[in-house]
Amino acid sequence: MTALDPQLVLGAYAVGVFPMADSRDADSVYWVEPRTRAVMPLDGFHLSRSLRKVIVSDRFRVTADRAFREVLTLCAESADDRPETWINTGIEQVFVRLHEMGFAHSIECWDGDRLAGGLYGLALGRAFFGESMVSRASNASKVALAGLVARLRAGGFTLLDCQFQTSHLASLGAVEISRENYVVLLSEALSGVVGTSAASGSRDAPGDFFALDRGVGPDSVVVSGPVSGQVIAQLLTQTS
Repeated sequence: MTALDPQLVLGAYAVGVFPMADSRDADSVYWVEPRTRAVMPLDGFHLSRSLRKVIVSDRFRVTADRAFREVLTLCAESADDRPETWINTGIEQVFVRLHEMGFAHSIECWDGDRLAGGLYGLALGRAFFGESMVSRASNASKVALAGLVARLRAGGFTLLDCQFQTSHLASLGAVEISRENYVVLLSEALSGVVGTSAASGSRDAPGDFFALDRGVGPDSVVVSGPVSGQVIAQLLTQTS
């Protein structure tokens, strides 16, 4: 199997294309540019009463980049509700490398010391490209996505790409848009980020995936305390 080049993958995402494989054991990948794209408006996450109750109860401890490889492996494995996956060895390996380079990130949901679910994706400019999420306990993937949206809001991101629409994503607020509209959003999310830093305060600065860990919320609002369920719920309901 020919290894995927990280720079090639970054360049593909920058123009709206991403790799997939036919199966876990496939020797190659193909490049996808959907005609319609699912995106999650960062101010439009649907926080139902029942999900808010789970989040604020701290039923799950939510972390970032604590177990990237474990989350990636869980997403790549087959399961009863996911008999086949599109993440082959080549994709898995390049995302490990992208994580080491600081581009790929994970959100984990812990039940005690057990990894109950999570998601992973790629951050580029002010865009986050969600790749896959997994749940080993009821509501774990929903809480992970809620934690991601809160983190992206705190970090100044403007686009959360969910790739393909599903009923699960739609129930949480994801919408489907045309390729043309997606390209506009992507262009805006990547505009002006080269040569800038998130600390510069520029509206064109790249998103800061770890702003929330430093207690920074949207528009530099200080978020007191650890990244608890209460903080996540607060960020999801805070108006811009």
